[in-house]
Parts: sequence; structure tokens; C-alpha cells
Amino acid sequence: MAEPLASSAAEPLIASRAEPLAATASLSRQETATRVLALRDGAVVEREDRLVGEEPLEIKAAGPGQEPVAVAVTMRTPGHEAELAVGFLRTEGLIVPEDVAGVEFGDPRILAQPDDTLIVRLGRPFDASRVAERHFVATASCGICGKASLDEVAVRCDPIPVGSRVVDAETILGLPRTLRDAQAVFETTGGLHAAGLFDLDGHLVALREDVGRHNALDKLVGSQLLAGMLPLSDRILLVSGRVSFEIVQKAAVAGVPILAAISAPSDLAVDAAQRLGQTLIGFVRGAGFNVYAHPARVALPAR
Repeated sequence: MAEPLASSAAEPLIASRAEPLAATASLSRQETATRVLALRDGAVVEREDRLVGEEPLEIKAAGPGQEPVAVAVTMRTPGHEAELAVGFLRTEGLIVPEDVAGVEFGDPRILAQPDDTLIVRLGRPFDASRVAERHFVATASCGICGKASLDEVAVRCDPIPVGSRVVDAETILGLPRTLRDAQAVFETTGGLHAAGLFDLDGHLVALREDVGRHNALDKLVGSQLLAGMLPLSDRILLVSGRVSFEIVQKAAVAGVPILAAISAPSDLAVDAAQRLGQTLIGFVRGAGFNVYAHPARVALPAR
């Protein structure tokens, strides 16, 4: 599965290579289909919806004669794995362009998705101590978030109890306006993600903003931890961006039963929410939203 990269100075290094079979196959997983209950102007319909793909990519590096060193695990949309891996190593200052000799995908004989593991082969020895000092794992949007191992992305919390309260659809629809009105920093910069915590009646309890949506959520959960308010079993969480696997996992660890977003969830986020017993709502905009998992906590009009 080795993929040599052209070394001619007349052509860009990445652009000159051909896509291997593993990378080509991964393009088919860039989006998936699911069924949702869609509320539109007071009516509920069941229809197909498209989800962006989200999978872990383990990035390794190795010099001549070296065993591959695990550098990072990044949650990404499948496709263009070689470019992602090489670009990550470069922008993190671990290599220079001249170091890259080729890329190698995982062994399809033992891996269901060989493109979920990638080794960047280098023309010089790779200094593994630089990775050991940093212990990072990158994500699709927020950069450094943990330890570098595929095992580290597993969800480690119990399913969320069902509870007895049901939230009105109108309450969900009112959350974005409340969140937006409270985003003081966003009002002046326009470049921040927000995570808002609401009670089951739609009243804002706490708000945190950050350039990284994962950071905003971590700040919010931290504020509640310090206040002795965990688990957040009687709260609704609204995030301003899309919902990734990590957002679902972090919210579930905090005990949040209802997670809503102004944008879309990924397929892995929906799978995690279904597994964890969490109500997941996306595209909360105008007069509608989509319920992707556990709709019983939301009072929807009869179909």
C-alpha cells in the first residue's frame, strides 16, 4: 500500500501524486444517509437526511528502518488522508517538506477501513521524543484534545436516564435567539463558537464562547463542575456550530440529556447519541429542526 510521492521541484509535491485505492474508497464515506423526524411549520414528517462522515484517522510517522510512531488521532471527514497527514505533520513543525518520502495506508487484510491508519514515510530518522513530549490528538476543528490512540476516542460514560420531563418544540425553537442575544463577544468579532446551557423551560443558565467549539463546551462544563452542578440531568445544551462525536461525548459525560445545534451532526455523532440515550437535535433554525436520536424527550405535533 506504499504510495511514493514525486520529488520533482517543478511540480507541487502533493498535487503530483495519484490517489491510491484506499484513499479513493474513503471518498464514498464522506456522507451517509439517515432517517429523521422533521418539524416544519407545525407539521412532522419522516424523511431522509444526509450526514457528513466522521471517522478517526491515526497518523504515524517513520524514518528509514524505524518502526512507525503514533503521532496523532484526528477526527475527520474521509477523503484526502495523505494530504491531511502530511499537512498536519508540517503545520505542527514535526517535518519539513523535503522529509516526505511517501505515505502508506493500513493493511486491508487486518483493517476494515485501511484508510483510517496512515504512515508518513520520511527520508530521515523521525524524532519520536517530540511526540512523547506533547501527547496530542487533533480533531476536525479544535486542534489538540488528548492522547494519541484510537482507543482514546471511545465513549466512557453510562447511558443517560430517560427522565420524566418533556420539552415543548417551541422551547427548542427559541433557544438560538436567546443564545445569540447573549453572545457579547461574538457581537464584536463574529468569529466565535458558543455553548449555551438552558433549563428545561428555555431559560439561559450559562454561556461560554471560544474560537474552538470544543473549548467553549469544556469551559461551560467546567463552570458547572466548579459550581457543584454536575451531572446536568435537567439541562439543554445548545451549540452554535455542527455536532461532532466529541461534542456528543463531552455532553454525555456531563449528563446532558438534550443536545441541540444550529448546524448539522455527523453520522458518528448520531450513532453516539443513540448509544448513549441522548436526544440529539440539529438545524434549529426559524420554525423547524431535525430530531436525530431519542425524540421522546421533545413534545412534537402529532403526525
